[in-house]
Amino acid sequence: MTPSPPQQVLSVRGLRKLYGQNVAVHDVSFEVNSNEIVGLLGPNGAGKTTTIDMVLGVLEPSAGDISIAGVELARAPSLALGCTNFAAVYAQLPGNLTLYENLRVFGLIYGVKHLSSRIDEVLDQFDLASFRNTKCGVLSSGEQTRVSLAKAMLNRPRLLLLDEPTASLDPSTAHDVRARIREFAAGGSSGVLWTSHNMYEVQEVCDRVLFLSRGRILLEGDPRRLPEEHGKASLEELFIAVAREPLSLETSPA
Repeated sequence: MTPSPPQQVLSVRGLRKLYGQNVAVHDVSFEVNSNEIVGLLGPNGAGKTTTIDMVLGVLEPSAGDISIAGVELARAPSLALGCTNFAAVYAQLPGNLTLYENLRVFGLIYGVKHLSSRIDEVLDQFDLASFRNTKCGVLSSGEQTRVSLAKAMLNRPRLLLLDEPTASLDPSTAHDVRARIREFAAGGSSGVLWTSHNMYEVQEVCDRVLFLSRGRILLEGDPRRLPEEHGKASLEELFIAVAREPLSLETSPA
């Protein structure tokens, strides 16, 4: 029997974002399939955060189409974003609420069924049960990162967007979190779009990577093979080349 093709969780076509005469994102097209972790990489200013903000509906594209789980974001934003979630070190939860209160508020927003038991599950998943009644504002940066990830998993999203998800974690905790995210992507029908400046992490976690440079996708491929294809010894060396010499990579692959 021929296996069925992977289902697209995220489809981005011809995405553009203009700020006056400045082009932040230029005709970007890519997809994230179910059971796949895709790395969105590039130097600061490459257009990663702008792209993610458009996928999240925070910014309106100047042109292009975004579909999440087959739903066009522009036509049905509530439906599309209802099966999406997001975590980033700069998007902390309200510090005056306890961990449980924060998760309950977001669970109600997302319409999570059996919310109390689901909160217990994510608290256990990220080793946060002991902080259940602690105000988020007094948690350490690493603990707040795990809280943000627990929130992001709460509604079992079809599309999970992660912006530097392990930046504040010690190596042991980061290893455990990466394992949990891989398990999440491998089960069910969800996909993950992951940004990071940690090339070791990207190579360990991501099935495919997209390198953005000056608002365009410059390179795409398997993070374990892409460096050699472009004459580089490592993914970090390739990242540096994308940041410093993008035209040489675009015109002269190895």
